[in-house]
Amino acid sequence: MTRRDSNRQRLMRWSSLGLAVIVAVAAISDSADARSRKARHKPAAASTYSPPTASIVVDGNTGTVLHASNADAIRHPASLTKMMTLYLLFERLESGKVKLTSDMPASAHAAAQAPSKMGLKPGNTIKVETAIKALVVKSANDVAVVIAEYLGGDEPSFARMMTAKARALGMTHTTYRNASGLPDDDQVTTARDQALLGRALQDRFPNYFRYFNTRSFAYEGRTIGGHNRLLGSVDGVDGIKTGYIRASGFNIVTSVNRNNRHLVAAVFGGRTARARDALVRGLIDKTYNVAAAKRTAPPVAEGTAVAEIKMPAKPPTPVADPRPEDVAANDNPDVGSTEPIKPNAVKTVLVRSGKTQMAALSELPPAGRALMPPHAKPTTVSTIATVKSDLPPPPADAGPGILGTLPAKPVPQRVASVGVSVPVPAPASAPVQEAMGSAKSRSGWMIQVGAFPEETAAKERLEAAQTKAKAQLGQAEPFTEKVAKGERALFRARFAGLDKSQAEAACKNLKRSEIPCLLMKN
Repeated sequence: MTRRDSNRQRLMRWSSLGLAVIVAVAAISDSADARSRKARHKPAAASTYSPPTASIVVDGNTGTVLHASNADAIRHPASLTKMMTLYLLFERLESGKVKLTSDMPASAHAAAQAPSKMGLKPGNTIKVETAIKALVVKSANDVAVVIAEYLGGDEPSFARMMTAKARALGMTHTTYRNASGLPDDDQVTTARDQALLGRALQDRFPNYFRYFNTRSFAYEGRTIGGHNRLLGSVDGVDGIKTGYIRASGFNIVTSVNRNNRHLVAAVFGGRTARARDALVRGLIDKTYNVAAAKRTAPPVAEGTAVAEIKMPAKPPTPVADPRPEDVAANDNPDVGSTEPIKPNAVKTVLVRSGKTQMAALSELPPAGRALMPPHAKPTTVSTIATVKSDLPPPPADAGPGILGTLPAKPVPQRVASVGVSVPVPAPASAPVQEAMGSAKSRSGWMIQVGAFPEETAAKERLEAAQTKAKAQLGQAEPFTEKVAKGERALFRARFAGLDKSQAEAACKNLKRSEIPCLLMKN
């Protein structure tokens, strides 16, 4: 072997050794980098995630609460929010103002929503029936906003409509800020309120409630599957909605109809979907055998009443510590409401659960949370009454923006829809000033279609009402009535000179046109 060959062999051995070292180092480096990436993206251990829990089971046949745990504790509704979004959509479908085949356009705002979503682009349209399935099955946030904008003009306005509807149903702890349930600190509810909404959806819209039993649907050549694993796996489960955001955990409202028994359960705070479902199964097993097999409870609905109201000739004698039946009406009505300014006596002559009137509800404060005390429970009564109560002062360390605490200065909220009585925080000292220019000299029946801070607005409402109900109000006497309270003045918009049948027909017609209407006998 020559020296040249010997050198060549040594060079080849060293090259091979160097290449092996490089490969080994690279492998070690890649392995370490992979472990690093895995460590960075590894989800937190399930044991470290413990969202606040709450649950309730209600007997749908009697309204009896069969189980409750933190049922009135403040929680975030997550995608359970879409139950109310669909409630308002079903309402429009029932009235004939929207059809299942109607096309709804998607805006840039709707298309920009975070998943879960259908992937709509700005300018795309989706049919109402497909949108219903997308909310129930896919829990699509972009479609929820499409519905909100189609019905309410924009999402914030629709959220105020949702909150007003919640108040009308007696959901005293619920405030909505969006139509989808995406995280918002001010969007709050309770297990009790959500169970009530679940019952109302079934009682009010039996023809549309069947959509909550949908497990999958076809969309643009794809089959979209759902999240509700109890459907088809638990006997009798026929809906209704699941939800999740990290702040509230895995949530669900479940309906069970089996052998004439009916349960509605709401569960918040599951650490996983499986854990949530297991809890619901256990609650169903625990309460099913004690549930009633016969329906005795009236349907859950917004209370409406036609009432005979006598206006006082002089201020009524103050009543110490008034009971609910002693308080005839709110003594400080919101702008645009149709509430009387505290009539002397109320006599209900007819009570019926009719179609909802969104416009008849007072505007809610724009930034308020659910301010009702924990002991308050929704009730429906057959008199026009509003209950007042003073809230206890918040804890010294409580500040705004903390879930479950009250703001330092409670904002009064009022229900102006007649026939629904719920606890309402209000200042203790709110003296009532008598109406100036009272219409007591007018005889017969009259209706009120609004109360406004400017007389011009009141007159515009009278013109609009007369246009919508010309057959009943063509010969009626429109007038405004100024009501003073301290330095504040409101102008009631009213029609007089009606008989009872004309007044009832006018109110019915106006409410269909979403103009609030209050019937009174002078």
